[in-house]
Amino acid sequence: MGPEGGLAPAELAAFAEVGVESVHLGVEVLRASTARLAAVAALLSRTRG
Repeated sequence: MGPEGGLAPAELAAFAEVGVESVHLGVEVLRASTARLAAVAALLSRTRG
């Protein structure tokens, strides 16, 4: 989850330098309460195969 306007290119580069992997939940804009649940579900699906 990130800021409403998205992350700046410099921020994305800084994350990439330290090995952060981006996960996209699609083109939908989710409310914070829904987005955190979707993020956990996406993370679990990737880590539990």
